[in-house]
Amino acid sequence: MSNRFEGKVAIVTGAAGGIGLAAVERFAREGARVAAVDLADSALGRAVDTAKAAGGEAIAIAADVTHAADVEAYVAKTVEGLGGVDILFNNAGIEGLVCPLDEYPLEVFEKVMAVNVTGVFLGMKAVVPELRKRGGGSIVNTASVAGITGNALIPAYVASKHAVVGLSRSGAQTYAAEGIRVNAICPSPIDTRMMRSLEEGVSADDPEAAQELMKASIPAGRYGTPEEVAALVAFLCSDDAAFINGGVYTIDGAMTPG
Repeated sequence: MSNRFEGKVAIVTGAAGGIGLAAVERFAREGARVAAVDLADSALGRAVDTAKAAGGEAIAIAADVTHAADVEAYVAKTVEGLGGVDILFNNAGIEGLVCPLDEYPLEVFEKVMAVNVTGVFLGMKAVVPELRKRGGGSIVNTASVAGITGNALIPAYVASKHAVVGLSRSGAQTYAAEGIRVNAICPSPIDTRMMRSLEEGVSADDPEAAQELMKASIPAGRYGTPEEVAALVAFLCSDDAAFINGGVYTIDGAMTPG
C-alpha cells in the first residue's frame, strides 16, 4: 500500500466505532499520523493499537463532539501532539430510535441532531483555521443514504444526515479558493454495531429477519464493510482527489440509484 499520507495528520472522530476504526487503520497504514477522537477514552486504546499495528502513530483524545469546548480542545491537542492538521474525517454519529415521527421523543431527536449535525458543524468550524495554516486540506463528513433519501422509521437520523450533506456543500463553496475541500460520504447499511442496533429496533424478536430484509433492499445483496468505506474516505482525502470538492458520494451497493 502507498504512503500517500506521509507527513500528514488526520483527525478521525467516532474513532472507536466500526467505520472510524477502519479509517484510523487506513490512514495509519498509508503514512498519516492520526488523532483518534471518541466520547469514551476507555474505548480509544483499541484505535491507538490498531494504528500501531498498521505501522503508524496515533494519539487518543476523549471528546464530546456536541460541546464546542471539547471540539476546540481535540483540534488543539492534535496540533500540540502531532504538529498540525491536514485532514478531518468528521465521522462521529448516532442512530437514535427506530420510531415513526409522531411518536419520536423530542429529547432523542435533539440528541441525534446534536451529535450528527452540531458535531459536524463544530468540527468543520474548529479545523478550518488549522487547515489554512497548512495551505489547504480535506474534510470528509459522514452522511448516509438516509441523507439523500427518506425512511419512515428513523426520522431524526434522516433529518440529521440531510443536514450533513448541506453543511458539506456549503463548506465546499466557502473554502474551495483556499484549497480546503469538503466532501460527504453516504454509506448504505454497513456491517457495524449501529446496524445491530437498527436491526433490533426494526424487530426485537427477530433481528436476523430484519437484517435479511435490509440486505434485500441492496442490489449487491449484502452490507458494506467498514474497510470499504475507509477506502473511499482515504481516496477523497488524498491528492488523487485534488479537484473533487462539494461532492456527495454514495457507497451503497447500488441501493440508491433510481
